[in-house]
Amino acid sequence: MNVKIDTKERFHVITPLNTDLTETMAEAMDAVLIPFLNTDIKNLVLNMDQVKTMDEAIAHKLLQIQQTFYAGDASFVLCGLAKEVESYLDSIELLDILNITPTESEAWDIVQMEEIERELFDDDVL
Repeated sequence: MNVKIDTKERFHVITPLNTDLTETMAEAMDAVLIPFLNTDIKNLVLNMDQVKTMDEAIAHKLLQIQQTFYAGDASFVLCGLAKEVESYLDSIELLDILNITPTESEAWDIVQMEEIERELFDDDVL
């Protein structure tokens, strides 16, 4: 799986360069994305603007990765989905479960809001 990595102040933007994401890429997706949980900047935005199709195994892998990030107190947001990909995720009932925004800018807004929520929650625990 080929990706472009762009590191911002509070998150990494990972852009898959493959137009088709298939089941055979699931392990590679784990290998590329999960290690970011062990970095100083844990939040991840997956910019999907190059992706035209994906299969169900990859869609479920994205959900699993999202859950792993949230369990690790980090944000995971998808953005830039093609209409075909968005329709496909809707057809397999994952569109409303995955954290998706239309643009990278909106994904940044989600990351910021979730960081504030985590800080508030941490303050409540103390």
